[in-house]
Amino acid sequence: VCLTCCSRESMLRINQICHKNGIKFFTGDVFGYHGYMFADLGDHEFVEEKPKVAKASAGVEDGPEAKRARLDPAETTMVKK
Repeated sequence: VCLTCCSRESMLRINQICHKNGIKFFTGDVFGYHGYMFADLGDHEFVEEKPKVAKASAGVEDGPEAKRARLDPAETTMVKK
């Protein structure tokens, strides 16, 4: 359901009905240069791209460098949430 140009009370009531019935709900409006958008997707899955954590070097075994995770910006992995 997509809703625009409605009162806050109407948006809340319609969102509650949609949420209760598992229907995705989107609402928004624009006021001159300002606006808003709200989406209630209920329970849903999405995929996020994150940088891979590089393994520690074999020569460095102690100290703060060994404990700090190294991120390799060239490699990424997709994480389903």
